Amino acid sequence: MTTIDRAKPVFVSGANGYVASWLVKKLLEEGLTVHAAVRNPENDKKVGHLKDIAKNTKGELKLFKADLLTPNSYVEAMKGCELVYHTASPFTTNVKDPQKELIEPAVKGTENVLTTASQTPSVKRVVDTSSCAAIYTDAIDTVNAPKGILTEEVWNKTASLDYQPYSYSKTLAEKKAWEIADAQNQWDLVTINMSMVMGPPLNPKATTSESFNMLKQMGDGSLKSGAPKVGMGVVDVRDVAEAHYRAGFTPEASGRYITLGHNTNLFEMTQQLRPKFGQQYPISKSAAPKWLLMFVGPMVNKNLTKKFIRNNVNVPFNADNSKIKKDLGMTFIPLQKTMEDSFQVLVDNGIFKTK
Repeated sequence: MTTIDRAKPVFVSGANGYVASWLVKKLLEEGLTVHAAVRNPENDKKVGHLKDIAKNTKGELKLFKADLLTPNSYVEAMKGCELVYHTASPFTTNVKDPQKELIEPAVKGTENVLTTASQTPSVKRVVDTSSCAAIYTDAIDTVNAPKGILTEEVWNKTASLDYQPYSYSKTLAEKKAWEIADAQNQWDLVTINMSMVMGPPLNPKATTSESFNMLKQMGDGSLKSGAPKVGMGVVDVRDVAEAHYRAGFTPEASGRYITLGHNTNLFEMTQQLRPKFGQQYPISKSAAPKWLLMFVGPMVNKNLTKKFIRNNVNVPFNADNSKIKKDLGMTFIPLQKTMEDSFQVLVDNGIFKTK
């Protein structure tokens, strides 16, 4: 059991990120002092939204310059903090050098932040933003899991540097986190293993999350002829922030938490948009046949390999979120609201042309 003193500042790495921005907002609304570590505190395009949130909440925001791969760069920001949120990590599948662009930032960044936590006497708990990608690679892994369902006991054993390197990076980073946590007894570790995160960004002009590439394809005609039934889990970004908050301040919180609102697939996600946006935007009406994807997929998108299609399309995804509901009292925003709110942000920012 770990009780956090709410009068002490709270540390957040990568504080201007998609998920982290909502977490910082929650912390500030709760009246806490947030030590927000970012690459460049002077870049208002990246951090201006955090400053604006701070002006309208009762909490206090303090920005610190820090970099994932620079040793000791988090020392100043972490001073006096009992609670550490490590959210900074790249989320992209479009990389040329996965070792340099994914593995090193994820693993070395985790090592950097958690080693600093061990060197900061005030730290009592670290909440690490991990991913369901550290649990599975492809939807077929959920079918092959014990009883056909993913739980916190399962670890990803199928990703590699050559296949789904993003999932591999998240697996290695979380394993590094537990290795560091197990080597000391000053602070405890809780991980938030989130599924595909959707929902409105607080800083839409500077959001680079992979989920927004997916959303753009739903509305720009890329999937008009058919969206594939790629099995996946989805969670709203606002719920992810709430889960982080509760993981930090619930004394009994422990271990890993699958943070997922809905077991679904890409086609079902697009269909949530049809009632509100189907008249104006070329949203798919049917699911893409697997045989057709096997034929054209690799030519259309280098990530749509035959192996990926075989392991994910028309394969059900099933993960168990009962632990986070029970331990942290989480409930989840309906999938349709998540999808509509996400899409509306892109519409408001002129991403699409109407028919």
